[in-house]
Amino acid sequence: MSVLLDISQMDMVFPTPKGPFTALKGVDLKINKGEFVSLIGHSGCGKSTVLNVVAGLYQATTGGVVLNGKEVNEPGPERAVVFQNHSLLPWLSAYENVELAVKKVFGKDKSKAETKEWVEHNLKLVHMDHAMHKRPDEISGGMKQRVGIARALAMQPDVLLMDEPFGALDALTRAHMQDSLMEIQNELNNTVIMITHDVDEAVLLSDRIVMMTNGPAATIGEILDVKLERPRHRLALAEDPEYNRLRSEVLKFLYEKQRKVEPISKVAKTPQETTEDAA
Repeated sequence: MSVLLDISQMDMVFPTPKGPFTALKGVDLKINKGEFVSLIGHSGCGKSTVLNVVAGLYQATTGGVVLNGKEVNEPGPERAVVFQNHSLLPWLSAYENVELAVKKVFGKDKSKAETKEWVEHNLKLVHMDHAMHKRPDEISGGMKQRVGIARALAMQPDVLLMDEPFGALDALTRAHMQDSLMEIQNELNNTVIMITHDVDEAVLLSDRIVMMTNGPAATIGEILDVKLERPRHRLALAEDPEYNRLRSEVLKFLYEKQRKVEPISKVAKTPQETTEDAA
């Protein structure tokens, strides 16, 4: 496997009224072509910051990101982002939303007929060809996310960046979307980095799960290899001892090793504790 994306010794420091805030410290990660990597961790652990630096929306304070041998310092079509909220243009149909992205990326490289065929192909990939002429307000939340994924895939990115793409969906729709994503990745062998809070989702979809420590100065705590055979079927995996072992490892990291503790200021202190603090 060849390394496609290299995140090297990345620090991210934000200026604040109270002084510099170190969000990330020493993040080091190499991602191979065709790999599905999930980032998981508690809120505030810098998952979205990592994704935003890879997307070129933020510039790392030190270190950085190299994609296909080129340094990333601005957004580009080789990195397509799918957010939790679909971000479709409401006045355009599903077809037109995807077409707009294709025209922006490929310009005059594709003829009118080629563009039409390519847009329809990508909508078919996400099972949305039956509703391609409907506007976002005429389709469900899950269908909007499918169009958002079709738009991202139509750009033919080197890496697909997904920021909790199914977080706002109900459990059943979410399961359908996960199955669709596995189908797509099986067909395209594309490289995916996905942020999730869902342990089952991470184990089901990933080749590796990157577990982040709590912030500030968050970094990579552990990386878990997921060697479950593909294609994966959620019902069969529920009884699989290796699936349950992996799931347990992630839960142990999140809720034992990186257990979130309420800030002490929120807890009423006894006079004795106040004195001990002063000492």
